[in-house]
Amino acid sequence: MYFPISGVTVNPLIPLLVSFGVSFFTSMGGVSGAFLLLPFQVSILGFTSPAVSPTNLVYNVVAIPSGIYRYVKEKRMAWTLALITIAGTLPGIFIGALLRIHYISDPGKFKFFMGLVLIYIGLRLILDLIPKKEVGKDKTNHLERKFSEAARKVRIQNDSQPPDFIPIETKELSLMKYVYRFYGETFSVNTICLFSLAAIIGIIGGIYGIGGGAIIAPFLVAIFRLPVYTVAGAALLGTFVTSIAGILFYTLLAQFYQSAYGTIAPDWMLGGIFGIGGFLGIYCGARLQKYMPAKVIKLIICLIILFLAFRYIGDFLRG
Repeated sequence: MYFPISGVTVNPLIPLLVSFGVSFFTSMGGVSGAFLLLPFQVSILGFTSPAVSPTNLVYNVVAIPSGIYRYVKEKRMAWTLALITIAGTLPGIFIGALLRIHYISDPGKFKFFMGLVLIYIGLRLILDLIPKKEVGKDKTNHLERKFSEAARKVRIQNDSQPPDFIPIETKELSLMKYVYRFYGETFSVNTICLFSLAAIIGIIGGIYGIGGGAIIAPFLVAIFRLPVYTVAGAALLGTFVTSIAGILFYTLLAQFYQSAYGTIAPDWMLGGIFGIGGFLGIYCGARLQKYMPAKVIKLIICLIILFLAFRYIGDFLRG
C-alpha cells in the first residue's frame, strides 16, 4: 500500500503489528511507544521528512484513549498530576514544533537528536534500578510491593469487572506543593519544579513528535520517586492532550511553511494505522500492568531505549 503524504510503501499489517507490540510493553510505564515508532518510520520505512513528527502525534491521539480508559476504570488516574504536566507541556509543544521546522529538519541531525533523547531516558531508568538506601525510594518500593500483592489477589477474579483498588487521592495542592496518597503511602512533588520540567519536556516532545510522555514518565519515576503504578495513567493522559495540540499546530504551520526536506503536515492514514495497533496494544498493556513487577517494566523499557539510542548516534557519527 502506498501512502502519498509520507511516500511510504508498506503492507498495512506491518505498522499495525509493530505498533501493537511496542505499545503493549511501553504503556505499562506510562509511555505510548511513539518514541520507538519514530525511529522505525525513519530507518525502516524511509519516512524522513518533518511530517514524521506530527504523524507520530496522530498515532498518540488514536492509540492512547484505550489506556486512559483502563487506568480510569481501575481508579489509577492521578488527575491533578496530569493537569500540572499538561499545563507546562502545552506551551513547550508549540516552541518545539517551530524548532523542528526551522533548525532540525535535516534527517541526519534529527537522528542524532533522537539518540541523545533516548540515552537520557535510558540512563535515568538505569539509575532508578540501582539499589540505594533512600527514604523516597524505599517508600516507593514499599508501595509497589503492596500494590503488586493487591493485584495478585484480584487476578483470580473476573477481570472484566473493575478490581476493588484504592483510588489515588489528592491531599494538598498549592503553588509550591502537590501531595497525593495511594495505598497508605503519601508522595509529594514541588509544583513549580514539576511545571518547569513539563515545559522543557514539551519543547523536546514538540521536536521529537512524542507528546512528551516518553520523557516525563521516566523522570517522575527516577527523580521524583513516584511509583510507576500511579504515574502511567497521568503520563498517557498528558501525552494525549499535548499530542492533539501538536497536531493542530503542525497542521496550521503547514499552511505557511514548506521544508526543504519535505512536507510538514501529518500523514493521517499512516498515523491512523499505527494508532489502531497502538490502541489495542496500550489497552492490553494497561490491563496487565498491575500484574507486572515495577522493576521488570522499567528494565524492558530501558533496554529498548538504550539499544536504539546507541544505534542512532553510531549511524550519525559514521556519516
